Amino acid sequence: MNNQIQYITEKEVAEITGRALSTLRNERFLGKGIPYLKIGKSVRYNYEDVIEFMESRRIETI
Repeated sequence: MNNQIQYITEKEVAEITGRALSTLRNERFLGKGIPYLKIGKSVRYNYEDVIEFMESRRIETI
């Protein structure tokens, strides 16, 4: 089993979620949105956090 954490860039998050880069950046500034890591000027997101964020907004229909 591969239990290694996969980190992705903000551009990859934008592609996966369909959210604009400016939205992701604004949410980070406001302390909202998807958890992230910042190393120097680089921003990385845990892939599992991105999926969890998307799933948390799932709306079940009848």
